[in-house]
Amino acid sequence: MGLINYIVPFIILLTIVVFIHEYGHYYFAKKYGVGVTDFSIGFGKEIFGWNDKSGTRWKICWLPLGGYVKFFGDRNVFSQSEQQEVIRKYNKEDQKKLFILKPIYQRSIIVAAGPLANFVLAVLVFSIINIISGKDMTPAVINQVQEGSPAFSAGMKKNDKILSIDNKKVESILEVSTFINSSTAEIIEFLLLRDDQEISVFVRPNLVESTDSLGNKIKKRMIGIQLSVPNNELQKKPLGPSKAIYYSFKEVWFYSVTSLKYLGKKVIGEGDFSQLGGPIKIAQVTGQVAEHGIIPFFTIMAYISISLGLINLFPIPMLDGGHLMFYLYEAIFGKPLSQKTQEGFFRIGLFFLLFLMFFVTFNDLRSFG
Repeated sequence: MGLINYIVPFIILLTIVVFIHEYGHYYFAKKYGVGVTDFSIGFGKEIFGWNDKSGTRWKICWLPLGGYVKFFGDRNVFSQSEQQEVIRKYNKEDQKKLFILKPIYQRSIIVAAGPLANFVLAVLVFSIINIISGKDMTPAVINQVQEGSPAFSAGMKKNDKILSIDNKKVESILEVSTFINSSTAEIIEFLLLRDDQEISVFVRPNLVESTDSLGNKIKKRMIGIQLSVPNNELQKKPLGPSKAIYYSFKEVWFYSVTSLKYLGKKVIGEGDFSQLGGPIKIAQVTGQVAEHGIIPFFTIMAYISISLGLINLFPIPMLDGGHLMFYLYEAIFGKPLSQKTQEGFFRIGLFFLLFLMFFVTFNDLRSFG
């Protein structure tokens, strides 16, 4: 696949996800009367842009790895000592447009609206896919158990129906591999239906080198079973709007919790770091998925949108979660952190984000070796 086949789908996907994120900030900023001077997709020098009737500059910039909304009179830090300076600098009319003079709850909503918009986008995408393409409802019935495998040792048998994995209800054959590989437990509990009786078995999966559906090298947890697909065709059922939204919320919740558990494992030094990817890996997967059609492309977009929403809620200065952390302090103690303290936290946050970007990029390049 040519480099252009990676880059173009990646830029399209990232532009949509970033636009939705920043529009969340923008929408609630306008709702609460905050002035918005810039709405940028990308960083660096402007390629092109325009001014709307309220004076906001909408622009596309050269480096398409993010975006930002800049508020009127914007500054990164704000302390009580600065408030009088701000009030003296602007007239009464302009003061109404200042983000930093808005109540804490309004500032918090404006900041949280970006990640929230990412979750809403994911729910919307999954809902549309569930309505148009349908959701797989093929029951997870075991067709074969490999002799000597973890499943064989645990007592799994042919014709067992998998009802749940680690207390997560299995509604589709496609969920079995997902639930096994997303589990953080060393031993996984399976609830099976055998001869009209429910039984529990406990399986310790093997970690083996494998490839995903796109041919990328991955490490998978395998238990040694083959599932039965009647007539070699999945039983996809189009859903009505209410069920489509229900399953979309369920998918967003599952992916969010699974991602947090995965990252939690990394924080304490456990698990496989090889699957932690950055922009290069995302671009590669996006390009590969785009070749399979519009629905896989929008599916990966939904997952990346969730990831962006989650990451931005982390309590790291410079991210939305870092700002919310400062507002929580202000709400509890009745005053913001000092300017010097906030600036110190921002430096730490910048260092951490640069280190993380370096690490995932190195991980991406190593995976091509």
